[in-house]
Amino acid sequence: MTSLALAMSTALLIILTNFQSSAILITSSSPPSSPSSPSSPPKPHPLPPTLAQWQDSTNSGDYFSQVNPIQVGYLVWSQFPVRVYVEPPQAINSKQAQQWVNAVLQAVQEWNVYLPLTVIKQAEDADIIIMRKAPPLQTSPNSKIPRARSAQTTYEFYVSKNNLLSHRFTILLSPSQTGQYLLAATRHEFGHALGIWGHSPQPSDALYFSQVRNPPPISPRDVNTLKRVYEQPTSLGWSVQEKSVSIPLK
Repeated sequence: MTSLALAMSTALLIILTNFQSSAILITSSSPPSSPSSPSSPPKPHPLPPTLAQWQDSTNSGDYFSQVNPIQVGYLVWSQFPVRVYVEPPQAINSKQAQQWVNAVLQAVQEWNVYLPLTVIKQAEDADIIIMRKAPPLQTSPNSKIPRARSAQTTYEFYVSKNNLLSHRFTILLSPSQTGQYLLAATRHEFGHALGIWGHSPQPSDALYFSQVRNPPPISPRDVNTLKRVYEQPTSLGWSVQEKSVSIPLK
């Protein structure tokens, strides 16, 4: 398969303060030789059964208005289970490495209740890769001083063997994250990778825009938002017409 990935010039989607996690949007400074235009306009995929069956008895609402569609529509997965690779840490002892992996896998299993996921052993086959690695330093628009971040989520597009417009995600988790904060950071970033490309304004949600002292679990509002995202049109997962046509950038 010839991967037609976008150029790796990245731009911040949302800038957070106090060294919090942020989502990164992969864009290009010039029209890329990138995935092609779909053969038909963006359209929704059938809901996966786990989301189709989801009912919020609390009527908690959602924060779908805060989710950002990108050039191809919404960042939804259409082939299940979504394949996840967790890279074993190398710079720490085996006990610490296993604790790190266990925390990451716990977050993955929490989201597995709502979307089918599977953990695999080969990074090259993964849809989502999770690594214990410090994200690049961030410079805010109002300051020239670079700052550290606790996590980063990025994506890229490619055309699959069966000529479908596809994407893959990479999640970087800072080595400074441990314990419940590592779990919370993974839970938050994984929500981005599943399609919630935005943040909640309420601290009781896993996708709240800032880290809190007592991190919440995945909330009904998180799941309601995820379900609404998967009801939206997208070009991802649909066939492409010509491999030479570029996706226009905003």
